[in-house]
Amino acid sequence: MSYQALYRKYRSKTFDEIIGQKHITQSLINQINNGQVGHAYLFTGTRGTGKTSIAKIFAKAINCLTPKNGSPCNNCAVCKALGDGANVDILEIDAASNNRVDEIRDLREKVKYPPVTCKYKVYIIDEVHMLTDSAFNALLKTLEEPPEYVVFILATTEVHKLPATILSRCMRFDFKLLSQKELEDHIKYIFKDSGIKYEDEAVSIIATLGAGSVRDTLSIADMCVAFSNKNVTYQSVVDAIGLTDRETLRLLSQSVLDSDEGAVLSAIDKVAKAGKNITQLSKDLVGFVRDILVVKTCKDYVDILKLPSNHIKELEALASKTTNEKLIEIMTRLGRLDNEYRYTTNPRGLLEITLVSLCKFEMTEMAELKMKIKVLESKLK
Repeated sequence: MSYQALYRKYRSKTFDEIIGQKHITQSLINQINNGQVGHAYLFTGTRGTGKTSIAKIFAKAINCLTPKNGSPCNNCAVCKALGDGANVDILEIDAASNNRVDEIRDLREKVKYPPVTCKYKVYIIDEVHMLTDSAFNALLKTLEEPPEYVVFILATTEVHKLPATILSRCMRFDFKLLSQKELEDHIKYIFKDSGIKYEDEAVSIIATLGAGSVRDTLSIADMCVAFSNKNVTYQSVVDAIGLTDRETLRLLSQSVLDSDEGAVLSAIDKVAKAGKNITQLSKDLVGFVRDILVVKTCKDYVDILKLPSNHIKELEALASKTTNEKLIEIMTRLGRLDNEYRYTTNPRGLLEITLVSLCKFEMTEMAELKMKIKVLESKLK
């Protein structure tokens, strides 16, 4: 059998397997159990948060002969028929490539025909915001008064592009980004189930890079697994994704905080000679400085960061020699570089100028006084 990507292999098949969207799955389960299935639903949210997965589960569940706690049993004749992809009662339409009025008019004609083997005929329209204005108008009447056996599920990442007339005819569900912990737990479950060795810190980085999206997280995990030959370590993730290693980030941050311009330029030169992406370096540095700020401002920073004790000590040492003011200035200026990189042919020079100018950043007199007091207090202790 050909290899399946992790996000496909571990795609949820029941509502219980969905992670992070309890507010949506519980509402849909209640509707199914109470026999209150609506005629039109709108699923909106960031990519990779489960919109299509839940749409498919819901389509199966309302047609299942023996549903279990609102979820499809996946064993009855209807579930098996819907699972093979050949069933004509659940139709997935990609609005990005079928966005013209003619396609929607064709859909309106097909809606008139009842389902062949199921109770409901379900239309899942993905990226519905890509429809043209005339296509939306053609869809409007069908959404308003569909046959009793038809259910529409509209999915979109850009809900603001939908006309108010469409929004008012749908039951809307907003999908949220998943938390860091939810993603980490999901990755660990998949790695254990697949017999893949891993380090906790490696999993933490993958979850952070996933930025709340299950699909993005598992795609990154897939890349790291392939690179590391099923032994996902911190270093293998750094090498696979092209991240800057932690020691380089520490030295670079320390150089900026010590106002050592020469050390800053040397560190950047080392990264460039290693073939690392300069734009990725600035993003990684923002994340590292953010960790320093967390240590400096939060009492429970150990629980928030969840890093090994040696890394925590490094951050504490850096936090003790600077102020919130300077850390915020570093993050702000580096954050602006994302847009500036688009208009330059020399990203390295742009980063060097930014970091050297940050070395010359002057604190206010009050901030400088507070800093000196804290240094004296630490020496007295």
